[in-house]
Amino acid sequence: MSAPVVGAKRVAGIIGDGPWKSPAFETLAAAVAAAITDGRIPVGARMPSERELAVATGLSRTTTGRAYALLRDQEYILTRRGSGSVVQLPSVPGGRIDHLLSPAGADETEIDLTCTAPVAAPDILGAYERALSKLGAYLPGTGYYPSGLPVLRELIADRYSRRGAPTDPAQILITSGSLGGTAIAVRALLDVEPHEANGRAGSSKRVLIESPTYPNAIATLEGAGAALVSYPLEFGAEGHHWDIDAMEQLIRQTHPRSAYLIPDYHNPTGSLLPESQRPDLARVLRGHGVVPVIDESLVELGLDEATPLTPMAALIPDSVTVGSVSKIFWGGVRIGWMRIPRRRVDHVAASRLGLDLGAPVLEQLVAAELMGDHDTIVADCRTRLRAARDLLAAQIRDWLPEWKLIVPSGGMALWAELPESRSGVLSIAARKHGLRLVAGPNFAPAGGLDRWIRLPYTVPETELAQVGPRLAAAWDDAKSMTRRGPTGRARIVA
Repeated sequence: MSAPVVGAKRVAGIIGDGPWKSPAFETLAAAVAAAITDGRIPVGARMPSERELAVATGLSRTTTGRAYALLRDQEYILTRRGSGSVVQLPSVPGGRIDHLLSPAGADETEIDLTCTAPVAAPDILGAYERALSKLGAYLPGTGYYPSGLPVLRELIADRYSRRGAPTDPAQILITSGSLGGTAIAVRALLDVEPHEANGRAGSSKRVLIESPTYPNAIATLEGAGAALVSYPLEFGAEGHHWDIDAMEQLIRQTHPRSAYLIPDYHNPTGSLLPESQRPDLARVLRGHGVVPVIDESLVELGLDEATPLTPMAALIPDSVTVGSVSKIFWGGVRIGWMRIPRRRVDHVAASRLGLDLGAPVLEQLVAAELMGDHDTIVADCRTRLRAARDLLAAQIRDWLPEWKLIVPSGGMALWAELPESRSGVLSIAARKHGLRLVAGPNFAPAGGLDRWIRLPYTVPETELAQVGPRLAAAWDDAKSMTRRGPTGRARIVA
């Protein structure tokens, strides 16, 4: 497919309009390189011509020409006759890190900030005991429930209905976590008849995905054969946000079949798609025949007072929604679900049988038990996360005041902007100081984001209180390191 075009006005809006420190061509090139590294100008996009950028920035054609020449020398753009200048990332000796599971088993002195996962809810053990007492009723059967236990499907369908998306239990499919649901949904959606492929050859395999986003979702989509179309979230004074007009322009250029979106306390930024934009997003996706997979894994984790927002399932009848108990009850339960449009239930269920034959019965019973006390458990989880978020934010502001930090209204992590593009080397330096970190490029579908770092606040309070001094010491080391850190992506737990 042809590379999506980033217009001159948009580039100027991203990098600013000066003043341009002399020599201006170096300042301009540095601004464009920083935007590429941060993921604001996506890899694979076609830059405007030198003349167009000169007009948009108020600089001379000579200045933009020299800036492009410098960007070519630094391998941030590749220019071919007739194809223009396409954005890329500089080559890395040894290649970029692939989707590898982050090593586990940190020793007792280390603080592991690689995973956004809570400790177990207080009643987990009791829920297992009650579930075990009910397991006997299921033992005479085969134990296979590809659609899920009826009792759990009914509870989940009821919650969707009460949120404003009327749902029949037959529309619910129980999976092994939300990632399992994503894998099933994407495989089913990409397995379409030619007349459903938006009228473009190959478009049936394209999936729109936000940048940054959840790293394991990137691996899952690619594993399903998807060709990823990266949509960079905007960044401003209020944090990351969605520009629906820019998304629509990208959709028009690339014609994706599906999309993977996290509108509710987005991972990793914590951003929340406001109520006012939800109908606009729905209109764009419906109008262009894009069937989205909406990840609601974090939808319960609004930490500040806020009115519940309309679920996207109520606005896009043809959408698939995935959710999970991992973020509110405990990751070890490993139970997730899909809410599927009625007309797609049979097709999605058949696709599921190509991956597995259902989630474990005992864990489904445990999830049903926990759902019975859902509101109390979630309220306790929110209270703990709110205090942890505020503690970690205070740590960063006290120890690293030069870092830019916008505290999210929900979710499980802070997404901090570094003064320099050094999250890769920071993740290396941190190990010496007893911290495990995940560098920003892990969250980038098309590379970049080395200026960002995700900092979960799900570890115990005693550990959070030590993050500030350890992170500050690691940052001091990272600033003096000449070795580049990993700029590719590594699969992480959550």
